[in-house]
Amino acid sequence: MNKSTKIVVLRGRELMYTGIFVVLGIILILLLILMFFPKSSKEENTTKYNPGIYTSTLTLGDSTLNVEVTVDENHIKQVNLVNIDESITTMYPLLTPTLEEINEKLSTTDNLDDLGTSQNQYTNILLIQSIKNAAKKAEIKE
Repeated sequence: MNKSTKIVVLRGRELMYTGIFVVLGIILILLLILMFFPKSSKEENTTKYNPGIYTSTLTLGDSTLNVEVTVDENHIKQVNLVNIDESITTMYPLLTPTLEEINEKLSTTDNLDDLGTSQNQYTNILLIQSIKNAAKKAEIKE
């Protein structure tokens, strides 16, 4: 019975690196699964509104405009500017065309984040933020 004792030497640093790579590999596999796994159809825009007309204020320089948002139970129907005068349309010439383009896109989409226009992006951002503020007032709290 010739038994020889075998000694295995493991360095702590090698064990630590191996453990880190195993953990990173598991995290990478989980991220890939989450990225490519099909999302459920429950992520549709199911926002419910109280039907009516809701307003939000928009301040441009020294002038204040009211953004009037008309909603039904499920959709934003139309957006109008109230208290707009010639001085505002002269100083901000892209305000009215951008609003018209937003109204056109409201008929095809329900998501306010998809209302990007080809006009001035800053005017678009101001109008969409005012529309979102008015839409928050219309949302049904559950």
